[in-house]
Amino acid sequence: MTAVVIPKEKNQRILQTIKSYGKGLMGFIRSKVNSEEDAEDIIQDVWYQFTAIVNSEPIEQTGAWLYRVARNKIIDKHKKKKEELFDNLNDGKEDDTPDFRAMLLTEANTPETEYFRNMFWEQLFLALEELPKEQQQIFIWQELDNIPFQKIAETTGENIQTLVTRKRYAVLHLRKRLKQLYKEINDY
Repeated sequence: MTAVVIPKEKNQRILQTIKSYGKGLMGFIRSKVNSEEDAEDIIQDVWYQFTAIVNSEPIEQTGAWLYRVARNKIIDKHKKKKEELFDNLNDGKEDDTPDFRAMLLTEANTPETEYFRNMFWEQLFLALEELPKEQQQIFIWQELDNIPFQKIAETTGENIQTLVTRKRYAVLHLRKRLKQLYKEINDY
């Protein structure tokens, strides 16, 4: 990786911008993500993008630009988390396992896609209610709340392998239950 040489005046502008907006921007990001690590990754991406663009073109409204970039990075992070959820439901199978990602993560925002998304989430939560409490809870903590297995194990006192097994049973149940929904959507 080659080092970027920043003229002294632009370096001063970058430092002044970080000093002026850094704390508030980090607070904004923290309020929108689930973990400190995600917040730090996003702020780092924002500053990297800022330093890259400050060398090539002027920014008229620096604060607005920084918050817009941060918001976009937060949205990207949330989309990635959703994709990981669908990966777990699909579990990499290529056979007749439903491909919810293709249906639900489409950029199209039509009444049909909105209806299918709502139906999916409704059916997911109904299927979750059918699970034993331990399996339901581990799935929610892991996939919806983004809590790592290690932290769950420390909080509950359960063995990590036990938690992984419970989640696996939950995923298998959800995959089976949501398969019918997938067929209905595809037949639509």
